[in-house]
Amino acid sequence: MPSLTNRNYRFAFIMITSLFFLWGLVHNLDPILIPHLKKSFTLSTLQSSLVDSAVYIAYFVMAIPAGMIMKRFGYKAGIITGLLLFAGGSFLFIPAANTQQYAFFLGALFIIACGLTILETAANPYASLLGDPETSTQRLNFSQSFNGLAATLAPIIGARLILTKDYTDAELSSMTDTAKKLALASEASTVKTPYFILGAVILLVAVIFWFTKLPEIKDGEEQASGKNILHAFKHTHLTWGVIAQFFYVGAQVCVFSFFILYATKAAGIDKVKAAAYLGWGCGMAFMVGRFFGTFLMKYIKAERLLAIYAAINVLLCVAAIFASGIITVFAVIGISFFMSIMFPTIFALGIKDLEGDTKYGSSLIIMSIVGGAILPPIFAYISDVTENIQYGYIVPLACFLVIIYYGLKGFRVVKKRN
Repeated sequence: MPSLTNRNYRFAFIMITSLFFLWGLVHNLDPILIPHLKKSFTLSTLQSSLVDSAVYIAYFVMAIPAGMIMKRFGYKAGIITGLLLFAGGSFLFIPAANTQQYAFFLGALFIIACGLTILETAANPYASLLGDPETSTQRLNFSQSFNGLAATLAPIIGARLILTKDYTDAELSSMTDTAKKLALASEASTVKTPYFILGAVILLVAVIFWFTKLPEIKDGEEQASGKNILHAFKHTHLTWGVIAQFFYVGAQVCVFSFFILYATKAAGIDKVKAAAYLGWGCGMAFMVGRFFGTFLMKYIKAERLLAIYAAINVLLCVAAIFASGIITVFAVIGISFFMSIMFPTIFALGIKDLEGDTKYGSSLIIMSIVGGAILPPIFAYISDVTENIQYGYIVPLACFLVIIYYGLKGFRVVKKRN
């Protein structure tokens, strides 16, 4: 753990880091939900991508209100509010499964994501500010590493809980319409238990936060009292941070959410085995990449490492598009490793030296997560039109080119007058 000399800071850092794990857990269940709901409701790839759209549109809608909550009531109130929405959305999966309405599932995901938006708007800057400013990027990468741990565990556990009644196409085609409808309804209902357990755990965490005294962090707000959110855009490195984060999140969602569909088509493996590759392969690579990246930042500047990793991912995207067989799976696992440091690094560089604009700057970067709603449907559309999901990797490739620019030039802080 990055050095934190104050004991109160250390406990607060542990509690905040637990949030990174929890929202990583629910985010990384989405790649299981997409093929699961695609089959249950007989959806196209583009229609199934609405799972991501429902989640990431919430980030766009709720980011500014989240910043206002933090500005008015502080980080602790924001965290508890986010946890309550997170839990409420998880419990809504039960009536969604009972009513067998795809729109209901999307609504539940939207509410979960509203809670996650508030949590991320609070937790990312809080972890960054909780200690020595010189190690803020390293500290945030360390916390985000537990998001990577969730990326490893969620697909493995989720596949065994949610994909338990995975009827084959041959089995379904041999059924009568009534039997087929009942079979698909039975498949959809497997989400109830895992999401109920998740909701209960989140409620417990909210209670713990309620009784925990978090140190109040000063972010220089008194230096810019009375400023509005548009004032934050005067910082050019923040503007480029918003752009870079938009494309990064879009790339990450494309890679993770479509992995099972991609692996079954490109490498010809079944969904449960693909889920294992997603967890033990992509998830483990993502987690190890963050811990390793945090270590490397002691010797390589964060922005330089960001540009190097993005350049490597451009090459790996080319392999994901044109290779065949199991090589494609390993190329995507490689992409997961090298994109691991990108979100926290872009975030920390984007809010650097914002002083009184820190909370609004955080909101704007969280808003840019809407890239996860906009770019995956483009990936899915390319896949549907070309009838080749590998061509969808043109989208992440373009995203990583933008991130190369940010790591080379866009991160630079330009001091401007108020």
